[in-house]
Order: sequence, then C-alpha cells, then structure tokens
Amino acid sequence: MGKESKMIRMGIVGGGFGGAFQWHLDPNCIVEAVCDAREDRVRRIGDVYKCDKTYRSLDELIKDPNVDAVAVFSGAPDHVPHAVAAMQAGKHVISAVPACINLEQAEELLECQKRTGMTYMMAETSYYHPCTISARKFFAEGKFGELFYSESEYHHGGMEFCLWRDEDGKATWRHGYPPMLYPTHCTSFLVGVTGERLTEVTCIGWGDGDPIMDGNPYNNKFWNETALFKTDQGHSFRVGIYWRGAFGGCERGQWYGSKMSLFEKDPNGIGPVIRRSEHLMGKDSAGFGIEEAVFEPYEAPDWKAELLPEPMRINVGHEGAEPFLTHEFIDALVHDRKPAIDVHEALAYTVPGIIAHESALQGGVQMKIPSFDR
Repeated sequence: MGKESKMIRMGIVGGGFGGAFQWHLDPNCIVEAVCDAREDRVRRIGDVYKCDKTYRSLDELIKDPNVDAVAVFSGAPDHVPHAVAAMQAGKHVISAVPACINLEQAEELLECQKRTGMTYMMAETSYYHPCTISARKFFAEGKFGELFYSESEYHHGGMEFCLWRDEDGKATWRHGYPPMLYPTHCTSFLVGVTGERLTEVTCIGWGDGDPIMDGNPYNNKFWNETALFKTDQGHSFRVGIYWRGAFGGCERGQWYGSKMSLFEKDPNGIGPVIRRSEHLMGKDSAGFGIEEAVFEPYEAPDWKAELLPEPMRINVGHEGAEPFLTHEFIDALVHDRKPAIDVHEALAYTVPGIIAHESALQGGVQMKIPSFDR
C-alpha cells in the first residue's frame, strides 16, 4: 500500500469538542472508535463520525489493536495523563490545548514522546487562522522586514456562566482556571509564525474578589492576566487573556514589522488590515511632522483549495481551523514526518503561560522561561 493510500484508524476521546473535527472526511482516515465516560456524549460523537464502536474509558480504547492514533479532547488537567497513556500503548496522539498545566507535566510529556517515538501534535486553532497562515507566508518572504513586536489577545467574557458548570450543574475543570494556563490561543500567533522562543516574562493579574472564585481547584484569584514576553531574538510580545470585562470576544494577533505590519480583525469591526512603510510624511494633531504608513484593507485567502483535500473544504468555527489541524495530523502520519505543532512546538506555546501565571502570583516579577527544545 502506498503512502497516499495508507489509512489511519483514529480513536476519538471526548464527546464535546472532540466532535468538532473532520476525521471522517479525510481521505486517509477512518474513525475506528469513540470514547466518553458519559453515555449521551459517546452516542453523540458516534453519530457525528458514523461510528458504532464505543468505549466508556480511555483505558479500554487504547487496548484496541485496530486503533492507530488517539485524539485526546478531555479536560485540560487530563491532557498529559491521557496522552502519555496512549503513547505508552503504542498510539500516536493529537491533543487539545493546552499541552500541559505545569512544568512537571511538561517534563513527563516530552520524556514519554522521546522514549516511545510516537507522533504527538497539539491542536492549536490559532495556528490555522487565515491571517496566521498569511503571516507565516509574509514572514518567510521577508515582507515584514524585522518583526520587532507582536501582540495577541484571547478575550472570552462570561466564562463562569457558560463553561464553569456542565449540564447537570457540576463544576467543570474550568472553574477558576487561570487565564495564562490557557495561553496557546495567543502564543501561537508569534511562535507559530516566526519560530522564536519566549525566554522571559513579566505578568500582571487582575481579580475583583468575587466569591464565585472561592474553592476553585487552582486557588486562582485572577480573571484577567496581561504578560509582556521577551523572545530569543530580543523582540517583545504582549499577550492579554481576559475572562471578565467590557470587551468583545476575540482570538487574534497583530504583527509589527519594520517594513509592513498585519492586524487581524478585532471585535470592534476593524480589519484585517495591512500597514506599509512608504516614507510618506504627514502632520500630527500638534502640527509636527509624522511618518504615516499606508493603510490597506486585507482579505486573507481561506487557503482551503491550496492546503486541504476537496472533501475537507468546509466552513467551520475557529476561523475554519479544524479541517487544517485534522489533515495536518493525518498527513504527518501517512508521510512519516513531524507535524507542524509537534511536542517541542506545543511546549514552546504552553510553558510560557505557566511561567507568566507564576509571575502574576508574585506581583509581576520578571522570570526566566525554561526551554524544552531538547
């Protein structure tokens, strides 16, 4: 059987977000089995993928000899335990974000992937926003000049009303979850474009003392956290992750270059736009001379025709990212190559947030970020 006709047999864990992907549409993939502890969710995900082989526990699923790879879409605290169990059972893994929630888990994940040699990928949606794909292309072509500064924001107000409790009123893993322990929707906008590593951080947290936070398993008091990172290239990068406040929801990046800048659309109805430095002079409000970069509305291609098999060119949420993530993982397995967001990239996206939260707990002290590129 040639590589192009090789079939990957997937096991899907998690009947919530796990049902948002397109495994059944990839020409090189079969959904072999689905898994969730809740009967209603496992039935629902089985219906999505037209799969009637169901399991109620991960332990049962990873014993299935017909499963080649496992999609781990359980709660964040379980990502590493589930990914490690699957890799130790000889299964490749794609995991929901974040890759881990502490440094001990980061070490465990990296050690397991290196020891087993199984493929690991993290399913970060921001990596495949149309503007992010464009930014990677512009960066590779040198169009930005030097990217001296970037910003990213993940704003999701009302988390306590829509995600902190399940349908039965039971607290979920998200109750009081620290914003910077969910950093990858932001860090991917820089690390996933330039390959830079984040080496230092200072972070400030904000909370209002609302007793709804009381008793959360993370002992967290912050609704919002704002971090300023330094990269290994000496550049600066601001990240804002906010759960409460007067703002519109967004998951977006901005890239500031010496020749060109790119701004993803914001929740106030502006963008996406490009600014180009053309050395055109104008005047500021006080009458002083000021260089004004040219303003251009930018419509990013959707990239589907260029990057996806025809059956997967569908419109979905998260700026259309899920089919790209699905196909990237399957294609990496078919062609025996590293996926775009392998274990090193996943930790480079995730670990900086862990250190940023620690900085916030210490009042914004500057902290070094350990590297997992080994």
